[in-house]
Amino acid sequence: MRLHRSKKTSELKPQLLSAQLGSVLLYGTFALLMFGPLAFGAVEPWSIFVIEVGAVLLSVLWLAKQWLDGEINVLGNPLFLPMAAFAGLIALQLVLRRSAYTHDSIGEGLLYCAYALLCFLASQSLLRVSQARKIAVILTVYGCLIAAFALLQGIAPNGKLYWMRHPRLGGWIYGPYVNHNHYAGLMELLVPIPLVISLSHLAHQKTRIACGVVAAVMVGTIFLSGSRGGMLAIFVELAVIGVVLSRQKKSMRIAIGAGAFAVVLVSLLAWLGGKELTTRVASISTEARGEISGGMRLSIDRDTVQMFRQRPILGWGLGTFPVVYPQFRSFYTNFFVNEAHNDYLQLLSEMGLLGFGTMIWFFVLLFRRIPRKIQQWPSNVSGAVTLACTLGISGILVHSLIDFNLQIPANAALFYVFCTIAAAPPLLQRSRKQRPVASAKEELLPASEVV
Repeated sequence: MRLHRSKKTSELKPQLLSAQLGSVLLYGTFALLMFGPLAFGAVEPWSIFVIEVGAVLLSVLWLAKQWLDGEINVLGNPLFLPMAAFAGLIALQLVLRRSAYTHDSIGEGLLYCAYALLCFLASQSLLRVSQARKIAVILTVYGCLIAAFALLQGIAPNGKLYWMRHPRLGGWIYGPYVNHNHYAGLMELLVPIPLVISLSHLAHQKTRIACGVVAAVMVGTIFLSGSRGGMLAIFVELAVIGVVLSRQKKSMRIAIGAGAFAVVLVSLLAWLGGKELTTRVASISTEARGEISGGMRLSIDRDTVQMFRQRPILGWGLGTFPVVYPQFRSFYTNFFVNEAHNDYLQLLSEMGLLGFGTMIWFFVLLFRRIPRKIQQWPSNVSGAVTLACTLGISGILVHSLIDFNLQIPANAALFYVFCTIAAAPPLLQRSRKQRPVASAKEELLPASEVV
């Protein structure tokens, strides 16, 4: 009998260790994603190094988990194929020596490998409803804290990051970012999480109200940051969820919740923004393209198209825009133009039609899966997670028309992980009988489905 117990215990130890490694992989992946924004958007060499090394170490842990399990179990995702094709194009540029500056292409390629590893790890570790609930809570609290910090910084600014560090090249500081537009990009990704929770049936009433207030505060900071691209993007996100609500003919309670969210948001903006915010919003239609030195963005767009025309197939090489652009620049400036301020045109110039076509393939596969997954989102965690990711993705895709959030590692990593989660198979839940809703006061699902 003692021998039997000892054998049973020895068999359980690898399983327990494997489960612990699974938790480390899940929370380690999202901890790395949350590190990026706090490190000024992960735009400096040291923070990029942390993300790349962190992704590799987590991948080694994943391999260790497979070894403990005795088999390699890889969960598929439709986005893995276009991601692999994009990696192949980068390799082809390097092999054929089509990059205008090999060093930058290799560095950017390694960063994209880190994005891919984080996407892979998220898809292999975020598997269950209970895990999604915890991650949603963590990201909601995280977004709320960053928004609160940004508000406090706006009340008492001193022109320094964290009140301690001067930006090397200047900028419009907001929150932990040198550029207010990139702070807005982060909020565009995070706001849908508390917003979707507040409009769903997946939490207690008090939790939904709290999430609605948090979402309103986070949206408010986008407006207060002065980012016109962020304002446009958040309007698109709200329009998308409005369309989803209208098509699915959801209950009066959800409509009332959406109305209450709008009232709280407007009240917050009126209280904190004042006349300055009104002036900023009014200038969107007349100055949205002229924010950078008298129409500079439009000139950069035209010049970038000229870059593309000279190398239309494979482009100039990933990450080479700041090196190549000066020979195409059509205007005089003392500023260093390091990005195209349009992610689509920058991709077209750096990766050519083949890279741009791969991006279209990526998004076609993604958006084909979304409508079916979000059908029951108010009462289904997988649907709610997919909807939240979709809203964030939509906001960034709109903002990318007039800015370069996808060139900021912190925002890009979170964006690609959200794409992977939105395209992943439905989350697993415990096989237990669902209890009926007890009363209108207590709209609860089983514990495994409460966000």
